[in-house]
Amino acid sequence: MVGFGHRSPAPAEIAMVTHPSVTLLIDLSEDDQIASDAQGRRVRGSVVAGLVPGDLRVAGQGVHDCLQIRLDPVAATALLDASAELSGAVVSLEEVWGRDAGRVEDRLRDAASWHERFEIAVDVLGRRLGARPSVDPEVAYVWEQTLAGRGRVRVDDLAAEVGWGRKRLWSRFRAQLGITPKRAARLVRFDRAAHLLASGRSAGSVAIASGYADQSHLHREVKTFTGLTPTALAAAPWLAIDDVAWPTP
Repeated sequence: MVGFGHRSPAPAEIAMVTHPSVTLLIDLSEDDQIASDAQGRRVRGSVVAGLVPGDLRVAGQGVHDCLQIRLDPVAATALLDASAELSGAVVSLEEVWGRDAGRVEDRLRDAASWHERFEIAVDVLGRRLGARPSVDPEVAYVWEQTLAGRGRVRVDDLAAEVGWGRKRLWSRFRAQLGITPKRAARLVRFDRAAHLLASGRSAGSVAIASGYADQSHLHREVKTFTGLTPTALAAAPWLAIDDVAWPTP
């Protein structure tokens, strides 16, 4: 998780880049932030963005604080009441957590520091995690291997490793994580490519390093996930701060 603050009287809008996680954006400001997606949906206040929400933008004005929490999809299934239905969707936190959403927001707003806010968030998530069932261990294993392989995995091989047929894996994976194993692999591979582009590498070298057939293949995937070209994606503000906000251990 990470805390963001915006201090400007002028309206500000930032495009969020698709990431292999379910994202909670908890709005701690007096004037609600507004999240909008590629389908034209506009959600005010705290939101949950499922996997692959497309062109997601968050706008606000004035003094804004926001707590962003990235949830591994396996954990999100246990933490959110409707995570399997969240793939590609952006919904209000209240729609997912009910009245608990408002109570959590109030606790976080009243906290004296970001450190205290992080402790509150960990406590809230820990309590919910212990109260709900998790996904099948086979599904969790396939997701973990997809991340470890940076999306360069063969779904049939993973199905064989867990002792399932391809059809069963696709059915259980999609039912529990809201995304097919193949699309999950594409998303993880895209995320790797996006960060390489943001680091300044050329599209051609990124295509090779990320396992795409060629530069045109990379271009199509970037367009599919973000609506941007690789050049525009490389300059995306959200990626520019990623290493600072989410340092790699």
